[in-house]
Amino acid sequence: MGFINEASWDRIARVVVGVTLLTLGLGVVDGGLGVFLTVFAFVPLLTGLVGWCPLYALLRIRTNRRVDAESAA
Repeated sequence: MGFINEASWDRIARVVVGVTLLTLGLGVVDGGLGVFLTVFAFVPLLTGLVGWCPLYALLRIRTNRRVDAESAA
């Protein structure tokens, strides 16, 4: 796919960080910090699930290998 700019290890790390922040925000930390962690947790969680990071796209960073059409054939 042309829109995936994250490697598998990057995606797994983002999902783990997102779930950890979500757990902290919902169950461990109270108050404003808990709300902030809960809201902020969706950024790494969603980018990890989708496989596309808008900041990576803006900075032209890729953690996965690009597969050329010639080398795939």
